[in-house]
Amino acid sequence: MADSDDDATQLSAQALAALQEFYQEQSNLEENMTGTLEGDVEKFNPKEDWQLSQFWSDDATAERLTREALAVVGENGRIACVSCPTTYKKIRELKGDAVQAFCLEYDERFKVFGEHFVFYDYNEPLRLPVEFKNSFDLVLVDPPFLSEECLSKVAITVQYLTKDKVLLCTGAVMAEAADRLLGVKLTKFVPTHTHQLQNEFRCYTNYDSFDLDKND
Repeated sequence: MADSDDDATQLSAQALAALQEFYQEQSNLEENMTGTLEGDVEKFNPKEDWQLSQFWSDDATAERLTREALAVVGENGRIACVSCPTTYKKIRELKGDAVQAFCLEYDERFKVFGEHFVFYDYNEPLRLPVEFKNSFDLVLVDPPFLSEECLSKVAITVQYLTKDKVLLCTGAVMAEAADRLLGVKLTKFVPTHTHQLQNEFRCYTNYDSFDLDKND
C-alpha cells in the first residue's frame, strides 16, 4: 500500500508541476497581449503553433537576415516577409522609417502588426493585393512545409511579389527544387531556430548576398 501511496504522491507532484507550467505560459501570453494592446508590439512574442508548422528563427538568425534584407533594399525599399513573422518583427525593430515592410502570414495572431499584416494562405498563392504585384525590392520567404507542393505554390506568390530579388529559408533537402522553381543558390549561412530541429535548414538567394556568404 505504501508503494501505491508513493506513486500517487509522485503523480500528484508531476501534475502540479505541469499545471504550474501551464499557468505560467498563460500568464506570459496575457502579459504579451496586454503590452501589445497598449501599443508596445515589441512585447508580442507568441508561442509557436506546431500544428501550423511554426518553428521560430532564433534572435541571431532573425538579426542576420534583417541585416541582409536592409542591405539589399537600401534606405527606402520595400520588403515582403512571407511566412516568417519573427524575422519581420526584427526588421520592424531595426529598419529606418522610409523602409516599408509587410508581414504576409496565415496566423492571424499577427494582426497586431496592423496595416502591415496581410493574411496569406499558400494554398491560395495569388490571393494578394493587386498593388503588391512586382512591387517589392526583396521577398524574404520561409515556407511552412518542406515539400515541393508547398514550395511550388509559394514560388507563385514570390514571383507575383518581387521585382527581382528573393531570399529563401528552407530545408537543405529542398535545394534542387528551390533552384528549379526560384533560381536561388545556396549561401554559406546556416539559420538556427529557438527549438532544435531534425532537418538541416539553409538560406538561398538569387543574387550575390551582402552578408550571408561571409565566413562566421
